[in-house]
Amino acid sequence: MTPDTLNKWQIVPRIMMLVMTGVYIRCIEYALSQPELSTQMASLISVVTGAMTGSFAVFINKESKGVSNDRSDP
Repeated sequence: MTPDTLNKWQIVPRIMMLVMTGVYIRCIEYALSQPELSTQMASLISVVTGAMTGSFAVFINKESKGVSNDRSDP
């Protein structure tokens, strides 16, 4: 597999999003398993949720630009 193919298929960003989604799910499971959520735990969940939202928005924006550029090439 050449670096151009790896870049075209965007394997690394997709793997990173899968890993981040897994970590996010684990954080939510942790929060739901606690009988009482402290302010520190709630802050952790809030920061992880914000990071996930931002990274997902960047990922989707990058994917849409990549698709439109590929279609414009003859």
